[in-house]
Amino acid sequence: MAVRGGAALALLGALMLGAAPPPRRAEASEIALPPGSGITVTIKPGTAMLARPCYILFSKTPTIMLSIKSGEKKTFSFMCQNPESHFVIEIHKNIDCMSGRCPFGEVQLQPPTSALPTLNRTFIWDIQAHKSIGLELQFSMPRLRQIGPGESCPDGVTHSISGRISAAMVKIGTFCSNGTVSRIKMQERVKMALHLPWFHDRNVSGFSIANRSSIKRLCIIESVFEGEGSATLMSANYPDGFPEDELMTWQFVIPPHLRASVSFLHFNVSNCEKKEERVEYYIPGSTTNPEVFKLADKQPGNMAGNFNLSLQGCDQDAQNPGILRLKFQVLVQHPQNESYITYMVDLSNERATSVTIEPRPVKLSRKFVPGCFVCLESRACSTNLTLTPGSKHKISFLCDDLTRLWMNAKQTISCMDHRSCHRKSYFLEVPRDILQLPVQLHDFSWKLLVPKDKLSLALVPSEKLQQDTRERICNTSFSYLMASSSSSPGQDLYFGYFCSGGSIEQIQVKQNMSVTLRTFSPSFQQEVSKQGLKVSFIPHFKEEGVFTVTPDTKSKVYLRTPNWERGLPSLNSVSWNISVPNDQVACLTFVKDQTGLVCQTGRAFMIIQDQRTQAEEVFTLEEMLPKPSFHHHNFWVNVSNCSPVSGKQLNLLFQVSLTPRTIDLPVLLIAVVGGGAFLLLALGLIIFFVKKNRKKKKNKGLAVGIYNGNVNTQLPMQPKKLRKVRKDSESHVYADIDDTIVYGHLLLDSNGSFVQPEVDTYRPFQGPRGDCPPSPPPTRSRTPTAKLNTEELPPGSSAESESEPYTFSHPNKGNESNRDTDIPLLDAHEPAESVE
Repeated sequence: MAVRGGAALALLGALMLGAAPPPRRAEASEIALPPGSGITVTIKPGTAMLARPCYILFSKTPTIMLSIKSGEKKTFSFMCQNPESHFVIEIHKNIDCMSGRCPFGEVQLQPPTSALPTLNRTFIWDIQAHKSIGLELQFSMPRLRQIGPGESCPDGVTHSISGRISAAMVKIGTFCSNGTVSRIKMQERVKMALHLPWFHDRNVSGFSIANRSSIKRLCIIESVFEGEGSATLMSANYPDGFPEDELMTWQFVIPPHLRASVSFLHFNVSNCEKKEERVEYYIPGSTTNPEVFKLADKQPGNMAGNFNLSLQGCDQDAQNPGILRLKFQVLVQHPQNESYITYMVDLSNERATSVTIEPRPVKLSRKFVPGCFVCLESRACSTNLTLTPGSKHKISFLCDDLTRLWMNAKQTISCMDHRSCHRKSYFLEVPRDILQLPVQLHDFSWKLLVPKDKLSLALVPSEKLQQDTRERICNTSFSYLMASSSSSPGQDLYFGYFCSGGSIEQIQVKQNMSVTLRTFSPSFQQEVSKQGLKVSFIPHFKEEGVFTVTPDTKSKVYLRTPNWERGLPSLNSVSWNISVPNDQVACLTFVKDQTGLVCQTGRAFMIIQDQRTQAEEVFTLEEMLPKPSFHHHNFWVNVSNCSPVSGKQLNLLFQVSLTPRTIDLPVLLIAVVGGGAFLLLALGLIIFFVKKNRKKKKNKGLAVGIYNGNVNTQLPMQPKKLRKVRKDSESHVYADIDDTIVYGHLLLDSNGSFVQPEVDTYRPFQGPRGDCPPSPPPTRSRTPTAKLNTEELPPGSSAESESEPYTFSHPNKGNESNRDTDIPLLDAHEPAESVE
């Protein structure tokens, strides 16, 4: 069959030669293999398929494959000028250590590269030994560096190493030059392949074979570090599964003055029926060698001196075995001063607080960069470390530059029972244990949760806040990012960034919210005293947010609606409670003339209300915004949104500035003179009425009642008892009735003197009336309106004086004509004729 196949190839080559012009031939080559060398040379087509074919001319016969065995000598040539683009050559050597003596020592390239044609060359050594014998491949300088799937070596020289378990081949890995791997120990069978590109003039193998005792595992890889550096290593068969129930070990040789840390870059675990997959460390100085870790655990770090790492598989489930694989990195670097300092972080009393220390985002670099590790209890080191609440943590740092790390912390404060949390307060401050760490704090976030429609939140800063806008940017070392979360998607409300040094005294939020303290420079440590917010649970209100603002007389206050980038959400309402000092006048100015808002449904309104007179103006935000207005008293600004058209959102920016209040001198003099005259007149009237009242009381005697026996004492409505008709009698006509005569005996006290009746004058309520923002008007309103005050009364209504006396009486229970008494003075039925 082999003869027929060769004849067919020869016939095919002859036909193709006849069809195409004969190409120029390369120089002839000769390969001679000594008998008993166990070497086989094969020239075969490469993986690249070119449009113009090339052939091997051997014994005047063109062919595409040529094999030379031990003891043979063959001369051949290529029928093209670039055979390296068409063919590869493999030199395969079998070394049998079971039947004869193993050729231990340095391995030679046979035949030498100078005797081979200029093709891509692969030297393969297949070494077989007894199961009880260990074989060691030693790599002289340069050492090897393992690469993963899809990676290539810069010089094109690669080493592929495989082993055998029973009848199955196991790939240990693919390696390049210039690494840390110095030795690989295996058992039973080793297959080593060295690939050299056609242009490379290397003439040595670069490794030697040594005999070792049984290693009782799949393999041992030794990695030697002579200084700072890193090595990336992978489990056998990576990225495929690690062999079942096998053991693989890596030995690391580290100078004693350096420190090593291990981090797992990628791993998977299989489904185990027996045993458990794990990694074991033998660490110098440890009292618990070997230290056992799960693959998901934080791996050791800050290790001084040599150590071993082993990967142990398990008995996998036959039905669903899964895949065990591991890719990890070892980083070796000089110890830093911070590595000898231990910091205590006490989170035992913190409410649901967690702290994460992690690397800052940086640009990748091809140069070696020492790692930054955070170590827990000085041994469990990793690039990321999360400190959980309810415990005390001892941490240290293994890092050449701590500015490459930062911290992010979170805390949750919740209240689900509104009865127990009403009016409770909490201070939002960064704990001191976190501030004492040598790593910059990036974010500290508080998540504030309240029961829906039961409670709201009020935030009071230790220093008044300024809202960050383009017109006035925050230049402090930290800011607060505030947002209100909603159960409805897309309804989250971002109030914006706030920093200290402004005019905002309080922020009230309707529902759950998050507050994030974000730092921008290390100088935050010097300004840490300025941070601090007091959050309180207050009764629920309907506004999405209420800002209490006291403008500064020295600068303008810029305020804008929440969700500035995306627009105020649909049907949301926000208010500003702006205080005006007594000696100042506030000027309210809108930065733009129009908002650009287009409502799809409903109307968007803005209400400006004076808190003293309750006069308010209503404007529709789809039209022109009002011109600058001046306010002498505290006032409200309320903005209520509609359902806007997409792309026509509501963004409103306005400013408030204060100027001293001025009064004309003539007006002031007139007011002073008029006020003095009014006081004198009021004093004279008071003196006059007091004297008159005293004189009247002095002339009155003791009130007595006189009995008249001629009066009929029978009840009314009794017939023929009254001799006179009522119209003939003048007993019902009274010129004057004095209450003291009729009821005088009731006005006597225990000492016999008169008691004056209690009288008072109604006075209007003078307390604060600006705690609640104005209510939005009906959605049909389209024009500005003004609320009537006491100075502008409609025609026909009478204004009442503030000092007018009022008489109070109990209301009747029903109609006056239908009331009843215990003893009726008149019969319910009117008599048919008058009584005589």
